[in-house]
Amino acid sequence: MKAVVLKSGREKSVLRRHPWIFSGALAVGEADAGEIVAVESSRGERLGYAAFSPASQIRARMLAFAPDVVPDEEFIAARVRAAVALRGKMAANAGVRLVNAENDFLPGLVADCYAGWVVLEPTSAFAERFRHVVAKALMDALPGCRGVAARCDAEVRGKEGLSVTPGLEILAGEEPPREIEIVENGMRLLIDVRAGHKTGFYLDQRDARAAVAKIASGCDVLNCFSFTGGFGIAAALNCAKSVLQIDASQAAVDLSRRNAALNGVEAIVTSECADVFKYLRLCRDAGRTFDLIVLDPPKFAESKSQIERAARGYKDINLLAMKLLRPGGRLATFSCSGAITPEFFDTILAEAATDAKRDFQIVERTGQPFDHPVALSFPEGRYLKGVVLREHGRGNRQEGV
Repeated sequence: MKAVVLKSGREKSVLRRHPWIFSGALAVGEADAGEIVAVESSRGERLGYAAFSPASQIRARMLAFAPDVVPDEEFIAARVRAAVALRGKMAANAGVRLVNAENDFLPGLVADCYAGWVVLEPTSAFAERFRHVVAKALMDALPGCRGVAARCDAEVRGKEGLSVTPGLEILAGEEPPREIEIVENGMRLLIDVRAGHKTGFYLDQRDARAAVAKIASGCDVLNCFSFTGGFGIAAALNCAKSVLQIDASQAAVDLSRRNAALNGVEAIVTSECADVFKYLRLCRDAGRTFDLIVLDPPKFAESKSQIERAARGYKDINLLAMKLLRPGGRLATFSCSGAITPEFFDTILAEAATDAKRDFQIVERTGQPFDHPVALSFPEGRYLKGVVLREHGRGNRQEGV
């Protein structure tokens, strides 16, 4: 087995069991993409084993932190089985994340299950090299698994020196249909696993959709960055008065309308294709207001270097939304940018409220659901932040939050 040697003093992160070794930490070491290598300190001490990535700034991703545990295909398959077992028994028509990358100790590998069909998103050289091992392990471990396919169109793959290609690669079992129907908390949703964002849907917002639904009764709701309409349809199913969904993708809007019809709420839900920033300003200029606004934008910051620009974007949309709320209204706002900490997100919201000249209370926080665990040694895995705000002092509703 090939070995990589760390520079003096650069073993600290490995000893803390953090999975990433950056290129600047290596003194010696070369290997093929995804190849498993031994990791040694500058003193020759074997610290564990990692998967090598010659094209990435994250040059190696740790798999084992012990000198006597050598990862092989069975080791990887066992990790997959452990991840599936953690999710427990799931409904046949559910949508569930089965593998959450570094947080399930399988770096750069995401696996989402939609009603028995599994879609992988391999974004590391390790995940790319062992995707067929993973697929077989999933077929064996998941009762009722009908097939496993891979989506290889994420731009982040380019940073690993991997090809970025559209479409699905069938790895095991049957080819999935064009759309798959799942059920989430009684809501029926169509998932496009070939062209939808990520693997087809944002399973990580399951708890947040439930939180929005429980406060939607009797509300006029504006759902921004609506994608295929999950937040808005959940609100409509829980007695919202009206729901307006806005997204910049016509394909997402079209599927949102079909999802509304699938749930019998098409008379309540309206979906429009528009730029959210421009639309919020149009509403402001027209004096249009809402009882409940949902802001679930895409990632504004891919890295720490983009934090300042991202903060301006988050402040802008939240300030606009705050001004569109009726007295006592509520704002459910989210950030999926891992580079934006929860504390900094709160600061951005506080600054927006100050500029809006409104007082708000935080009445609920949401985060990643049970199937999106965060490894204690990998705080980067906690990327999703949700805050439900209630305006105070302008005629608050008297019912609970």
